[in-house]
Amino acid sequence: MLVLPVPGGGLLNWSPSGPPLPEPPKTPPASRIVYAAAHVVADALADEPYAVDWNTTLAFREHLWSCGLGVAEAMDTAQRGMGLDWATTQELVTRTGAVAAGRRWCAGVGTDQLPAGPATVTSIVDAWREQLDLVSRAGAIPVVMASRALAAAATGPDDYHAAYGKLLSEASGPVLLHWLGEQFDPALAGYWGHGDVRAAARELAALCAEHAGTIAGVKVSVLDAEIETEFRRALPDGVACYTGDDFNYPELIAGDGEGHSEALLGIFDPIAPVAAAALARLDEGDRAGFGALLDPTVPLSREIFRAPTRHYKTGVVFLAYLNGHQEHFRMIAGQESARTITHLATLLRLADEAGVLADPDLAVARMRPLLQAAGVA
Repeated sequence: MLVLPVPGGGLLNWSPSGPPLPEPPKTPPASRIVYAAAHVVADALADEPYAVDWNTTLAFREHLWSCGLGVAEAMDTAQRGMGLDWATTQELVTRTGAVAAGRRWCAGVGTDQLPAGPATVTSIVDAWREQLDLVSRAGAIPVVMASRALAAAATGPDDYHAAYGKLLSEASGPVLLHWLGEQFDPALAGYWGHGDVRAAARELAALCAEHAGTIAGVKVSVLDAEIETEFRRALPDGVACYTGDDFNYPELIAGDGEGHSEALLGIFDPIAPVAAAALARLDEGDRAGFGALLDPTVPLSREIFRAPTRHYKTGVVFLAYLNGHQEHFRMIAGQESARTITHLATLLRLADEAGVLADPDLAVARMRPLLQAAGVA
């Protein structure tokens, strides 16, 4: 038993009692394209705070692949822009490419190698191009990420069309685009040249129509199921919508009579076995079974991604620690301190209720010293 702090003050005597972790299928889902955005594991014994434990980081990718999920590498979940620098990103992409062995994976193409300060559209496209070349050579599907530099430099929609148009016209193969909402990164407010999210969605849909031969899909992370569904219906044939909505993913993946979203989700990092088992039910046409497994994970996901949403990585790494995928609860750049002990205790309870804990006894044993260090137990 543990004594856990609860929101609003007070303590709760708690023991795990949730459903067991389901056995995931060993093959990828047939009816949906699915990626889990993977976190990186810090080297807790290194002298500097940005070092990566490569063996454990790559072992976690093997875990995701073993569940039948694709790996989305070097994305926001890997602390791009929050500790993972360009040199380390290059090594991460290269190392993952060396072990992918034909399995499904994609990787983020950003502009984070640019120096701080103002940038031109030309320099932004050059930065994207450099990263796209790295990702393509490594064998991944490129995911062109939203650029903080472009958000700062653009004066309106025309600058976005010019920058993306130049890059996409040069791309040698299909790419995915990533629209990351300002909830995840406040520096991306007003992306696509509009402060209104629906107007921004229309701008992006128009860009997809202009470059439908190159854009294979768009990941949408705006945490609004209605807006994502409207956007999905506006996309041209052949351009898929990948949900990045960590609040509403079950309904968006399940879809409606007019279509469904594929998935590229940070929450699928900590819930990979459950997600994979749910998708196997969906492959069988068992929508009720799909929901029965995946719906209980939504309260957990909403707590992980609660505002300020950019700190969701802390919860992702915390659950990896509880589930035995790494031997410590440390993050690059010290980001493990971004959430409170009460938040972490809430995640433990919700993970248990969702059937996400691989070994509840291990989770309890690993939580106890964290509580003691916080002065709770």
